[in-house]
Amino acid sequence: MSNRREFLKQMGAGALGLTALSNLPLDLFASTNGKYFFDISLAQWSLHKTLFGKQMDNLDFAETAAKKYGIFAVEYVNQFFKDKAKDQAYLKDMLKRSKDNGVKNVLIMVDGEGSLGAPDDAERKTAVENHYKWVEAAKFLGCHAIRVNAAGKGSAEEVKGAAIDGLGRLSEFAAKHKINVIVENHGGMSSDGQWLSAVLKQVGKKNCGSLPDFGNFYEYDRYQGVTDLMPFAKGVSAKTHDFDNEGNETQIDYLRMMKIVKDAGYKGHVGIEYEGSKLSEDEGIKKTKLLLEKVGAALS
Repeated sequence: MSNRREFLKQMGAGALGLTALSNLPLDLFASTNGKYFFDISLAQWSLHKTLFGKQMDNLDFAETAAKKYGIFAVEYVNQFFKDKAKDQAYLKDMLKRSKDNGVKNVLIMVDGEGSLGAPDDAERKTAVENHYKWVEAAKFLGCHAIRVNAAGKGSAEEVKGAAIDGLGRLSEFAAKHKINVIVENHGGMSSDGQWLSAVLKQVGKKNCGSLPDFGNFYEYDRYQGVTDLMPFAKGVSAKTHDFDNEGNETQIDYLRMMKIVKDAGYKGHVGIEYEGSKLSEDEGIKKTKLLLEKVGAALS
């Protein structure tokens, strides 16, 4: 084949699967020079065992991403600095360390601050206000977004109406800080792509979008779920659990999935989120990065 584009055209990029991906000529990858339609970031959850085990401090995350993995964009998880949202000295140190290592702070994943889809008005209001400090912290760190959950106890319609209200209120506050509020398919009703996309559509705010996670759809078809959420995407989470001998994810056809991402016109960050148990976190991150690079080259 004379070039990558001709090769993919003849193979049919939409039909390429795991086997075809592993057989792509190596010179196709080299010719992209590491430039893809997306940028790679590292989600802090990929190192959750290391962080929870006190083998790494949150303040060292940005430097580790840059120096150990060659990744210069990071996605924080609030669980690892839960009491520091309003600690300006601490946040200033985080920001300095990321800047010193040439690392871009992309977003903060926020958990444990209440249910934005709680049908009870008072409970929902408290949850919305609990997220304010993370909006402000994200702004200080130079992030573009906070990732939240559309959760609540009740029927699908009850939680839907409540989530529309909760996300809408939070997005209004975040807009004043030029921060996006993005919702991940993260269990419960949010793992139904049709349900979550309907919620986001009815919120109807430019700074309220989605963070499609490849692995969190459970009973809902993952490829349909990502297709549902990509029109609202302001981030993408590249979940991995295990790899075959060719370096492909064993549960997710990455070429098919990333083609859905590309076809949606997305050009932002794709965050590595290794969550497997067979490989070490270190090896899992490296294999996920290599897989994204291979797919990125094939689709660029």
